[in-house]
Amino acid sequence: MLVRFKSPASHDVLMFGEAADALLALMGMTGRIPSALDPADLPAARERLTSGLAAAPLAAPPRKADDEEEASDTQAVPLSQRALPLLAMIDKAIARQAWVMWEPAN
Repeated sequence: MLVRFKSPASHDVLMFGEAADALLALMGMTGRIPSALDPADLPAARERLTSGLAAAPLAAPPRKADDEEEASDTQAVPLSQRALPLLAMIDKAIARQAWVMWEPAN
């Protein structure tokens, strides 16, 4: 599943469901999709997310590959790197006092 994060303060951010679930959990969200954060709740959610990312291991877990060639060419992207577009969206939303929502991407 893909998850689309939306805000009137920023362009949409599309993310794999597994990464979105992990980031939402770090923000203290239930992981329910669709859902949203009001502007007043964004600073605390951002703080929880950055604190959680700082405490998380830097390396991403190894990915399972179907064959040897794919295994050698595949590099996992750390969650902290996957969070960057969402953090940018949250920062813009805080500055503009806008909401952030997420929904399944069709």
